[in-house]
Amino acid sequence: MTGELRVRTAADLSRTEIVLVAREAKRVVLEPALLAEVAASRAATLAALDGDQPVYGVNTGMGALAGIRLDAEARARHQDTLMAGRAVGSAPWLRPDQARAVLAVRLRTLLHPAAGVSPELCGHLADLLNGGVVPAIPARGAGAAGEIIPLAHLGAVLIGTGQVLDAAGRAVDVTGVRPRSFGAKEGVAFLEGVPGLTGLAVLATQAVRALADQVVTVAGAAHAVIGASADPLRAELAAGDDELRTVNAALLAARGDGPVRALQAPVSFRVTGPALAVVVRATGALDAAAERALIGVTDSPAQLDGRFYGTAGFAGTDLAAACGALTTALVHLAEVGAARLHRLLDPAVTGLPKQLSDAPGLHAGMVAVHKRAVGVAHRLRRFAMPALTGAMETSGGQEDVQSFGFEAAECLGEAIDGLREVLACEMLAVHQARLLSGGPGGLLPPGTLPAGTADRPFGRDLDTLIELLRSGWSSGAR
Repeated sequence: MTGELRVRTAADLSRTEIVLVAREAKRVVLEPALLAEVAASRAATLAALDGDQPVYGVNTGMGALAGIRLDAEARARHQDTLMAGRAVGSAPWLRPDQARAVLAVRLRTLLHPAAGVSPELCGHLADLLNGGVVPAIPARGAGAAGEIIPLAHLGAVLIGTGQVLDAAGRAVDVTGVRPRSFGAKEGVAFLEGVPGLTGLAVLATQAVRALADQVVTVAGAAHAVIGASADPLRAELAAGDDELRTVNAALLAARGDGPVRALQAPVSFRVTGPALAVVVRATGALDAAAERALIGVTDSPAQLDGRFYGTAGFAGTDLAAACGALTTALVHLAEVGAARLHRLLDPAVTGLPKQLSDAPGLHAGMVAVHKRAVGVAHRLRRFAMPALTGAMETSGGQEDVQSFGFEAAECLGEAIDGLREVLACEMLAVHQARLLSGGPGGLLPPGTLPAGTADRPFGRDLDTLIELLRSGWSSGAR
């Protein structure tokens, strides 16, 4: 537990705070003044509903059934029953931190006056977060125009019919949670918008930034191993490109001032800076898209000035496109890393034994480690296809385009994990190269890996390094 967040305005539940709530169980306290504002917007919404005009999802059906008006008895049950027939997902489930991020973003967006929900609903969401509840939210199979399927699973937890994840990650029936029915318009408001992809994007960009810093450290060390020229890293060569200038400066610092072995390093070394700069830019673009999703009106129908308006707030187009761009950049960075690793095995490039073997012929050295990296990089190519493409008709043609946000998030997650795995392979090779050159390993904390350079089951070493990277290892931790 890392203290509490006192939310005075919706903006206080920022991207940074959402990460802390999701990953470090920071408590959320909704201030009375904010709840009073929510109550005022709720009163305005109820007043606007006090009539006979059709309001989508409130006194009508949804999707292709929007033309059907509901009688008073049906309306009384409708907001809860919206969850039942749409909770059609199953495992794999989102990770606990991902599910909590979705819940936190749902709270943030429901604080917008256009949602028109009650302060009691917002307080209930905060209670779930503070109580450590982890809703079972499906990670795949969201083929609706918005996020209705995963959000129905989340909503079912609120009304007591859903499932949560236990300590072992298994989905079990919700217990120990005070059920609360949705009031007028609250159910449809809960199902609208893109809080799922927004929460997943917020977590992903934090992970990418940490991983990009780790790539700088390892790639800079690889530059030192081969004696790569520092010429491409000069600040003057990055004119007009702030991201490239920053990345190159970091690579230069990680490389150090060791000797230069060749006039030109292999291309994979010379383009490391540009590849990293693209990742940095794409990460910023996804952050910006997530910020727009947090601030904008994502409800449909949205209550504005006493009237209800249908919107496209359910469309995750902006976020899905940004996820796709970042995924492509990460896949490319993984391919560049696999290429650098291959060059590290070449004695003509490093001046070290072939394949970084301490006994060429008897021991294979790092050649199979490189082949693992190649396999991972090749696998990532299937995730580089933008999830935004491939729209299909559903609901009898009423929903004929989707943004496939959860699929975009899954592709991005695969790219993050794959790049981390390729980086672990390069990290091991750099460590081996340093030992073979007669110096200390230096790159890793002492005792991280077994001593020596002889062949061993290097997969175990890679497992250790992958977990080290995932846990936040940085150059400052050496």
